[in-house]
Amino acid sequence: MEKLAIEGGKPVREKKINYGRQSVDEEDILAVVNVLRSDYLTMGPTIPAFEQAVAEYVGARHAVAVNSGTAALHAAAHAAGIGPGDEVIVPILTFVASSNCVIYQGGTPVFVDVLPDTLNIDPADVERKITSRTKAIVAVDYTGLPCDYQSLRSLAEKHHLLIIEDAAHALGARYQERKVGSLSELTTFSFHPVKHITTGEGGMIITDDKDMATRMRNFRSQGVDLDFRARTEKTSWFYEVVDLGYNYRLPDLGAALGLRQMQKLDAWLARRREIAGCYTAAFAGMPEVIPPASPSGCESAWHLYLLRLDLELLSVGVGRADIFKALHAEGLGVNVHYIPVPWHPYYQQLGYGKGHWPVGERAYEQMVSIPIFPAMTNQDIEDVITAVKKVVHAYRK
Repeated sequence: MEKLAIEGGKPVREKKINYGRQSVDEEDILAVVNVLRSDYLTMGPTIPAFEQAVAEYVGARHAVAVNSGTAALHAAAHAAGIGPGDEVIVPILTFVASSNCVIYQGGTPVFVDVLPDTLNIDPADVERKITSRTKAIVAVDYTGLPCDYQSLRSLAEKHHLLIIEDAAHALGARYQERKVGSLSELTTFSFHPVKHITTGEGGMIITDDKDMATRMRNFRSQGVDLDFRARTEKTSWFYEVVDLGYNYRLPDLGAALGLRQMQKLDAWLARRREIAGCYTAAFAGMPEVIPPASPSGCESAWHLYLLRLDLELLSVGVGRADIFKALHAEGLGVNVHYIPVPWHPYYQQLGYGKGHWPVGERAYEQMVSIPIFPAMTNQDIEDVITAVKKVVHAYRK
């Protein structure tokens, strides 16, 4: 058996490959340079152009660009009217922004477990946690796979709840032939560099509700009802602060990059799906590895490729941390997505405990995210497969 790099053997790769990264070409750079030479570096004409491109792509009426996916969630929670005394249901396996946005508004996150196959929010546990104070459900399209929206929509209608869809992982995904962005009252996207397209940092909220869109546009700009460009076009200096808002504006520099990247999105999605297919085929014969689920009626955007380890089939005493370190030594910049939100010290201080969400908590102990991004070469893919097999075989019983 080949000696592991962590034990002094030769690594599969000398240069580490990260779990995700951006792709930026010369045309992207030129688009940003053109904005630098223009009159507007922020809140200029590139912003509505970018918003329109994303809205048209997903099949929605309105899009509101902001400076991060977190800002998008906060704006959505504000538009949904979440406030003190309101409860909002959130899955435990997500990035903390999905629940922080509730706290920003004075609401209370109520954490629920996830489904054992997809690790998306469990509708049955959602129903168990609904109370008279429940205002909304934050549905996270985990790893890029859409949630069970048929069940969630039924619950939302029955209990008069809003669905805020955290689709930070899912731009370009489909559920029952409909694109993510056309499924919920409010959908948020992230344009962080590891996401499907990037604006450097950035985010966007999608909605068909004109009033919500207006409220979020004001919210992103200190609650001001007319931005500088709009006032200039009206030859007016006058504006009013109509709401408590924040400075969540996305610069035109980022919008120009995002607008250009939208032209490549479908090709990048196709490549992500191709890479995922290679992984799933390669790991099919490895009982120690549980590949991601692919339920019928859903088409994932494959932001992450999440392997779960059947720890009972590995050597005694070997855990996820051992596999994680060994894969890094082989040249794979693997990661873990995510630590259950209630486990974090801040949430522990708020009174949340551990041990209440058995499916998600167990899955966390098993999971490793391996590299997947469109610029990966076929050799990169083979290296990832080789490294995973090498490490798992070394630690199997």
